[in-house]
Amino acid sequence: MIWVALVGGAVVVFLVGQIIALGIVLSSGDEATRGLGYYGRSPAGREAFRAKLRRHSRLLSPILWIFGRFSSFTFEKASFRHSGLTGPRGTCTEESFAAGMAYSPAVEDVFVVTQMKSGTTWMQHLVYEILMRGRGDLVDSGATLYAVSAWLEAVKSVSVADAPLVGEERPTRLIKTHLPASACPISDHAKYIYVARHPVSCFASCADFIRENAGRLAPPLDATERWFCSPDMWWGEWPEHVEGWWTAASDRENVLFVHFEEMKRDLPDVTRRVTEFLGLEARSDPGIDEIVRKCGFDYMKRNAGTFEMHPPHLLSTDARLFAKGTTLRHQDVPQETRERVSRWCVSRLEQADYPLSRFYPDLT
Repeated sequence: MIWVALVGGAVVVFLVGQIIALGIVLSSGDEATRGLGYYGRSPAGREAFRAKLRRHSRLLSPILWIFGRFSSFTFEKASFRHSGLTGPRGTCTEESFAAGMAYSPAVEDVFVVTQMKSGTTWMQHLVYEILMRGRGDLVDSGATLYAVSAWLEAVKSVSVADAPLVGEERPTRLIKTHLPASACPISDHAKYIYVARHPVSCFASCADFIRENAGRLAPPLDATERWFCSPDMWWGEWPEHVEGWWTAASDRENVLFVHFEEMKRDLPDVTRRVTEFLGLEARSDPGIDEIVRKCGFDYMKRNAGTFEMHPPHLLSTDARLFAKGTTLRHQDVPQETRERVSRWCVSRLEQADYPLSRFYPDLT
């Protein structure tokens, strides 16, 4: 009995130690990736950070296994609400949402806007390379996109105040946001480029993102579906998000509306449209070919470290850029799930101005 008690006590002490260590690692990791804490490091520094996380993950594997068996990720625990809008804890805070919504845009600001997982990073890089006329050196210099492009309502990128101006012909502060038109600070002085993506493809990519980040704690697909088709969806429901920005683009000359599928189908044409929208002179030199090359899937995939969409953490030490990078991502979703999400989108946009059947006839 004494041995049993000693072993039991040792197990309890070990688990308590693991829980304490887990809390410390999670807290310190979150703090270390704020601002330029991660994205401002050199490639070697970012790899050293990931290697450290991998070591922690191995050392904490017992408690992570236990949590994986007896606990699970829930969107309620992973979310907060501010001014009626839901956001993801960690990446954003109530304070960062409030600051983003209260921001006063300047004439040099160009916002890249999407609902999450709809081609944000792709358009950010396209705008960056257009401003740099295809001579951007993020990869060659070992820099990251989030060291030059601020995320308005988040805490894990260069801040808006510290974001450098990009480009010589049109010095630009490049800003990412997922805020809906109803919450985003829209000014006549700034420019906004909105990218919409097939809603079921967006859902599929969101499900991949949640699985990748939640690891062992990832929820089942039906839980992600309920979240996606509800007001609890981060940054708002897909139909309202797209409709709001479609209306803004219809009413304002400083809002350009683009579809992810257009970018896949004809990136040179989208490049020319964005160039004109930014007020830059179109050129026939090799610059556009270089822009298209650098903004191609293969190039960005090959240099994924430059375009990491979120810093690594204990449950996800090696973030991926794109799962597949196709316009048919929605076809990977189980048919019943795909049909439910499609019907939901159709019903929510029946009275809307956004021409859903024109852009996504498969939904209707």
